[in-house]
Amino acid sequence: MSEFSGHLPGSREYRRLLVGLFFGGVATFAQLYATQAVLPAIAADLRVDPADAALTVSASTLGLAIAVIPWSVVADRVGRVPAMTIGLIAATVLGAITPFAQDVGPLLVLRLLEGVALGAVPAVALAYLSEEVAPRHVAAAAGSYIAGTTVGGLTGRVVSGWIGEPVGWRWGVASVVLLCVIAAVIFLTLVPTARGFVPQRARAIRGPSLRRRVAANLRSGAQLALYAQGFLLMGAFVAVYNYLGFHLSAPPFSLAPAIVTLLFLAYLAGTVSSPQAGALAVRYGRLRVLLASTTVMAIGAAAMLIPVLPAILVGLVLFTAGFFGAHAVASGWTPVAAAPGARAQASALYYLGYYAGSSAFGWGLGVVFGALGWGWFLAAVLGLCALALVLAAAALRTAPSVPS
Repeated sequence: MSEFSGHLPGSREYRRLLVGLFFGGVATFAQLYATQAVLPAIAADLRVDPADAALTVSASTLGLAIAVIPWSVVADRVGRVPAMTIGLIAATVLGAITPFAQDVGPLLVLRLLEGVALGAVPAVALAYLSEEVAPRHVAAAAGSYIAGTTVGGLTGRVVSGWIGEPVGWRWGVASVVLLCVIAAVIFLTLVPTARGFVPQRARAIRGPSLRRRVAANLRSGAQLALYAQGFLLMGAFVAVYNYLGFHLSAPPFSLAPAIVTLLFLAYLAGTVSSPQAGALAVRYGRLRVLLASTTVMAIGAAAMLIPVLPAILVGLVLFTAGFFGAHAVASGWTPVAAAPGARAQASALYYLGYYAGSSAFGWGLGVVFGALGWGWFLAAVLGLCALALVLAAAALRTAPSVPS
């Protein structure tokens, strides 16, 4: 292991790693957001309001947030790839049960448990990547993985939305699970065995050791600022996608559900921007690209204040591209800026903040939307972007950008 310095671009193992993690991201995030495109249908079927329907998204992301640190410990014990494999299999089984829920309570429980299982991939993938790819190319490789998460998120939303409109939201969600089975098989077939990390089976990972690794990250101002990026920006992002459908289904737009589902094609902007942001970070520095991406995200949110459909569409594309650019940089930066023995926990803490923001703001900003309307809702989104910019500029200027 000491002679291994990471896979290089152009090598067969590097390509297998990127393609495998790409499909791992698809399998994870298609399931995670499978209900988002059918939230109005869920609200009507189960007779709940928009914020309560959005809990089907928040429950899964909350489960993921709770699970990322335990999954990082599992990965230290059994290995990176086995941990991700266990999580994907368990999530797929739970996802297959979800469409049978007849009330909002059981549905939320199943979505919570599904999120717990799905936590294995985001908790481990970037730590695995940072250990298996040559240090100079980690940022670009992380961008490719994030591109897979965008395709997964897009696929889950579009497939469930299009199928759910004619035959019901349950069949829409079930169809996503089938696609995730295929993506998971590709992941398991391609992803290489870890060479940069050896599972610590020979000695138990005891509580104090784990606490020290977590504490080391929580004492770092740079790490806290990176976790804040995930918390604030993901919260804003999920909230916009949760409630934009409700906004455009109502007057003066009154768009049909199938047309609203097409808006999720804006995710393709993130598929492009995430690997580009990783490549630009190598060339110009992570902080510059992070700040620029967040600024683009805020400009997109401001454009959606204009009550004209083309302006909203352009704003959504900019908002999505900016978010995934920022996420690609921040998530890839987190493990390489951590102490070598605490990289899995650093990545897990980032995703804890990331999905805690999704759960909290994905529901909480719905209350703002319901009570005060779209304008005040977007003002809150802009406030989250501004706070993320301030924290990044203040705390990340001296953060390490290459693995130690």
